[in-house]
Amino acid sequence: MRQTWRWFGPKDLCSIDDITQCGAEGVVSALHHVPNGVIWTPEEIARRHQEIQTRRDGSPSGLTWDVVESLPVSEDIKKQKNDWREHIANYKVSMKNLADSGIEVICYNFMPVLDWTRTDLRWTVPSGGSCMRFDINDFAAFDIHILERPGAPSDYTNAIADEAARRFADMDEDTRKQLARNVTMGLPGSTESMTLDDVRAHLDEYGAITPEQLRAHFIAFLEEVVPVAEDLGLRLCCHPDDPPFALLGLPRIMSTEADYATIMDAVDSPANGMTLCSGSLGARPDNDLPGMMRRFGPKVHFLHLRNVKRDSDAVMGSFYEAEHLGGDTDMVALIAEIIAEERRRKAEGRADWQIPMRPDHGQDILDDLGRRAQPGYPTIGRMKGLAELRGVMTALEHGMVRF
Repeated sequence: MRQTWRWFGPKDLCSIDDITQCGAEGVVSALHHVPNGVIWTPEEIARRHQEIQTRRDGSPSGLTWDVVESLPVSEDIKKQKNDWREHIANYKVSMKNLADSGIEVICYNFMPVLDWTRTDLRWTVPSGGSCMRFDINDFAAFDIHILERPGAPSDYTNAIADEAARRFADMDEDTRKQLARNVTMGLPGSTESMTLDDVRAHLDEYGAITPEQLRAHFIAFLEEVVPVAEDLGLRLCCHPDDPPFALLGLPRIMSTEADYATIMDAVDSPANGMTLCSGSLGARPDNDLPGMMRRFGPKVHFLHLRNVKRDSDAVMGSFYEAEHLGGDTDMVALIAEIIAEERRRKAEGRADWQIPMRPDHGQDILDDLGRRAQPGYPTIGRMKGLAELRGVMTALEHGMVRF
């Protein structure tokens, strides 16, 4: 695996110098300041390449921009409303500009309204560190009592709805506002967080969209952009839903193995692939991560290696971000499948035999606790995760190991 590191640009508290010291080989980044649907220009792309390649003192960092995460798919495209055709045209231009700059892998997602969703961004773990957490009861409190979405109570069990009511009643006004901010935060690094009125407006525009309709919109998008990606030598890879189940009465259509099979079969191309995020998919107990890597291996273009600990075996349940080797996903078994796929690709002569990975998320520990970095992206916590993952990789790739 090629070991990469997510960087949010010059304002990121983790600098390019820090990334080189952590041992990463490449960088995963995006133009977070560019509004969704707007073209990424060659000038802005070149600026980001230069920023990644340069240390504070002006010397070369030795790092390259390996993966774009994310080139966002606008809400207009997902809904097929308003300026969606213009946004697809702009997406194609951005893809060409990225390919011209040397980029080969573009990660994106197709989650409606909310992207990754957490109810607590700094939840304390027994060690004294902190992490991100999704609590289904707190989310239900937001949905039913803060957002006041019509019909929301019927989307939860009676037990969850009752507990949500109790928790909401116990919250003071500041706690309620903080919960709303946490839930509506948006994409990591994005400047486009949403107000409650924004969320309500999007929900109104989606209306009673079915999973079949949203999936049809996704396939229509792929039918437009995948042929362009093929011509440009790009590999597109869809990130799974996070959490991997329906929220706010809207479907989520990239949560399971069957979801991925449907989309990749519908637009069958080497350019239409998967970002295998072990944390997002691992939040569902019915997702078999090593098996998915084995079955989808040829089309896995990017890896997010992180772990979560589930509170229960409920599909729609609570979880928190665990240590990379400490959650419910068997990370050793998953990495073994990744190594096997890379060996298979190399034997085939594939130029992309080495799959880029990054240590995704991490717990805030030590100096991270006072640094208040982008939630989920502490420097020391991710460095610890990378070291743990690198140890597993090194052990499994040793000549004495046979599998």
